[in-house]
Amino acid sequence: MRHIISILMENEAGALSRVAGLFSARGYNIESLTVAPTEDPSLSRMTLVTRGTDDIIEQITKQLNKLIDVVKLIDMTDGPHIEREMMLVKVHASGDRRTELKRLSDIFRGRVIDVTDESYTIELTGAGEKLDAFLQALDQGVIIEVVRSGVSGIARGDRSLKI
Repeated sequence: MRHIISILMENEAGALSRVAGLFSARGYNIESLTVAPTEDPSLSRMTLVTRGTDDIIEQITKQLNKLIDVVKLIDMTDGPHIEREMMLVKVHASGDRRTELKRLSDIFRGRVIDVTDESYTIELTGAGEKLDAFLQALDQGVIIEVVRSGVSGIARGDRSLKI
């Protein structure tokens, strides 16, 4: 099962490396990883996506909690949450194809953020499934390049990751 783990950690050099090392040493895979400072410059928030059974996820969270840099963590899939990802897609756009690509972008609520004579760069945000669906809707021969940000997420309601 897919899990989104959000970690509040000290904003220090090497903290990201220690988390990545924990995963690689135990043979766990990180599907997505985002990290940035919070409103408190001494803390960073890391959001990672991984897959595993409940036992494996429990083991991962226990090991993460043992790391000295980790202040607090939550498995966001344990409750209601909001997740978003951003994607930039550069596509071949010439002739009649330009109108079709613009229409498809509009259907998925994307924005064309760069235009040249031969290409469009389209920005989309949303759940990963939406971004995957957009890529599937495109003719694969039209795609030049794809860049994805990874998942960012926040718990809904009163649940939060604060110290």
